[in-house]
Amino acid sequence: MPNTQTAAASSGPCQPPPFLVELLDAKSPTGHEFAAQAVVDKYVKPHAATYTKDALGNRIATVNPQGGPTVMFAGHIDEIALLVSYVDDKGFLYFDFLGGHDLVIPSGRRVRILTKNGPVLGVTGKRAVHLMSPEDRKKVPERHDIWLDIGASSREEALQIVRIGDPAVYDAGFELLRGSIGVARAFDDKAGCYIIMETLLRLAKESPLDARVVSVATTQEEIGTRGAQVAAQGLNPDVAVAVDVCHSTDHPDADNRKFGRTTLNGGPVIARGPNINPLVFDRLTEVAEAQKIPYQVQAEPRPTGTDARAIQMANAGVACGLVSVPLRYMHTPGEVVDLNVVEQTIQLLTAFTKSLKKGESFAW
Repeated sequence: MPNTQTAAASSGPCQPPPFLVELLDAKSPTGHEFAAQAVVDKYVKPHAATYTKDALGNRIATVNPQGGPTVMFAGHIDEIALLVSYVDDKGFLYFDFLGGHDLVIPSGRRVRILTKNGPVLGVTGKRAVHLMSPEDRKKVPERHDIWLDIGASSREEALQIVRIGDPAVYDAGFELLRGSIGVARAFDDKAGCYIIMETLLRLAKESPLDARVVSVATTQEEIGTRGAQVAAQGLNPDVAVAVDVCHSTDHPDADNRKFGRTTLNGGPVIARGPNINPLVFDRLTEVAEAQKIPYQVQAEPRPTGTDARAIQMANAGVACGLVSVPLRYMHTPGEVVDLNVVEQTIQLLTAFTKSLKKGESFAW
């Protein structure tokens, strides 16, 4: 039977890993992942046997390069953002969305617009509630009803500061709520990137190790798992595990009949369904139980909205698994995660890799 033990969140002080905190603070919109790339370069490159990058901006780190089978871990470093698309005559900026946004979120936010001369502070504006009719107050604003205000007085002045196509990210950093519970703008999926890279760093110290381990910080997941598709095609791994976040359905407005049941501190969530190789699922759960790592299972009836979707279909097909960190309030500036589960996920991937034996296949 699955281990349904719940890992209680610590009420004492938690020391979040600097690597993770720097990733969370790095502003890395889809297609503009420079800041997160630099963090991965800093922490991982010195310890990898090989370390490469590609035309989509992926960061690809390998340990035990002569080993086999090849296991690929993927966690994406891009995040949702805004993209400047128009500047009006008064210097107000209008935008499109990078990734999925809830239209009730953007209004009244401070943002940092990432320009060629560095970040520029802006504010998302819309008509104040005092100036709305009772009917207007009931409506969710459309994208074109919201703008970015950088304090410019004309189109000419604004375009001396920003350019069309500059991305903007909500100006919200990492903090601890209580104990091991953290809040950040981009746990989706900086948590996953940290997990797969920290797993690689720990495995670099393991000997002997049969598997060749490749961890990929993937780009452009939020607009179609594009970095993972390219990386998986190039690496052609024997087995892969994507690491992302999933919805923690333990908050007041989540009907478990519709969304299943996952809790914030119940351990990593192991997906099961057609996007998942059944032998990989079995191995992940067996390893979790052997190591006494609490875990949860989530049913996925179709290709998932994660890198696993692209990886599974690379070349002649890849035996793919998906492990997720449960998260509250996805795609908002206040995503909430239990850092204890982040650590448990690293332990799960480390044990999974050590279980792989030379010549092993997950064909079924």
